[in-house]
Amino acid sequence: MARKFSYVVYKITFPNGKIYIGKDIGKDGHTIRYFGSWNFARVEADFTKDELRDFTIRREILFEGPDKVEVGRREMALIVEHGANDPERGYNTVPKFRSTNETSEQI
Repeated sequence: MARKFSYVVYKITFPNGKIYIGKDIGKDGHTIRYFGSWNFARVEADFTKDELRDFTIRREILFEGPDKVEVGRREMALIVEHGANDPERGYNTVPKFRSTNETSEQI
């Protein structure tokens, strides 16, 4: 059984239920040490000092593939699908979140 992942899209779930979706397309494929490039200050601001003393996050692999371009496409699609770019639900800032109210106003 192969234990090595190729390139992946992962989801991190924080104790407050908010999520971050990212990709790991490093030279040697996914590594267990990589937890993304989310904005640490933004996440930290959502928690008290006491909450940060015992802080557990969960990382799930949502997609694995051999092609970096496809992994990048899947990352963007999964961010939107999971609502990770909605500031109420997640910490992704790209693609820019557009609420249904904003969409209907632009039409």
